[in-house]
Amino acid sequence: MDFVSQEILNYAEGFSEAEPLILQKLRKETWQKIIGPRMLSGHLQGRLLAMISKIVQPKNILEIGTYTGYATICLSEGLTENGKIFTIDNNEELVDFQIKYFNLSNFSSKIIQHTGNALDVIPQFKETFDLVFIDADKTNYSHYFDLIIDKVNSGGIILTDNVLWGGKVIKKISENDLDTQAIYDYNLKINTDKRVETILLPFRDGISITRKL
Repeated sequence: MDFVSQEILNYAEGFSEAEPLILQKLRKETWQKIIGPRMLSGHLQGRLLAMISKIVQPKNILEIGTYTGYATICLSEGLTENGKIFTIDNNEELVDFQIKYFNLSNFSSKIIQHTGNALDVIPQFKETFDLVFIDADKTNYSHYFDLIIDKVNSGGIILTDNVLWGGKVIKKISENDLDTQAIYDYNLKINTDKRVETILLPFRDGISITRKL
């Protein structure tokens, strides 16, 4: 869900860096062939992710939720010369699609794919991270935070997508709406945790920027 008009979004895209050709192709094929294409980051959010990565200049990035790899490629744009992005997704059916576009990008040697449950994969990492992007199953957002916070370097950034969840977080949450409750609890968690500072942006479906102190 977008919280501003399509006309404003079009204007913003028109005055932002152009969407790279490879990402245009990835986006188009995702919409043509893959279930749930709205999960794709898209032009404006993709350029935001790329910009933040370029500002941070991370040595290591962790991405929780690869989907078709659009955000993975965007985040890779800011990696240092020997930097790596470790990306996790539990959908084995998307692996070949991801590899196709990673190989077409300039970052294939920097992208390390992991297929499986992120709750199981994350504890295996010995690396620490300068940038983390959380965009996976909503009910586990708080669990992901707990698993990664000690692996994030001081000054590192955690980006979290869908934190407004279509506006449902400001309404009365029904007992069986586990996703909305999980997002609400996560937003409260990262806003009150003394180890971090957070700003929540009403951009697309909401994205929070959390900095580890």
